Amino acid sequence: MTQQILIIGLGQFGMTLARTLAQKGAEVLAIDSQKSRVEEAAAFVTEAVAIDARDEISLARLEPRKRDVSICAIARANDPVHRRILQLVGAHDIINPEEEFGKRFANRIMYRTIIADTNLGDDLQLTEIHTLPWMAGKTLIELGLPKHFGVMVAGIRPNGKGNIIQPIPGQPLNPDDSLIIVSNETAMSQLIQAKKAKP
Repeated sequence: MTQQILIIGLGQFGMTLARTLAQKGAEVLAIDSQKSRVEEAAAFVTEAVAIDARDEISLARLEPRKRDVSICAIARANDPVHRRILQLVGAHDIINPEEEFGKRFANRIMYRTIIADTNLGDDLQLTEIHTLPWMAGKTLIELGLPKHFGVMVAGIRPNGKGNIIQPIPGQPLNPDDSLIIVSNETAMSQLIQAKKAKP
């Protein structure tokens, strides 16, 4: 069954989201107060409407609660107007993309071993890191990362290139491998800052 998705706000994030979802087969209703943005989105979404999302009556007519997903992609939810919009669309999760990117970028600056990271929930993240020097030549069994650091290696990218493969616990890690790790943020920081495996 095709998903019906409402996107409020067609800035860079909202426009990219609308285009990508439409390409993936979703029925996208996109709204923005700027007519030029609405006209651009109309080329690829199911329907595009020019309204001011702060007008609660106009927004309510679009019946956001009947959509499978409603996304408020306006800049921030930090004032009463934005909060009312979010309540009207029935938002369960509020994501500030600028804030999320800022956090991820800060991690990459602080820890040069991080290649990429993605939040999977409130206290869970997926991180790709370069093999740390003290890990090279050791097996995952020898390292005991779940026990010592509370992290789990979910995959390995051999020599840091190509496809991710399932880890083989008894196979030594190559210094050029990258590791795909599931953990919480605190455990990831402790692992990266460790100089060697815990006894």
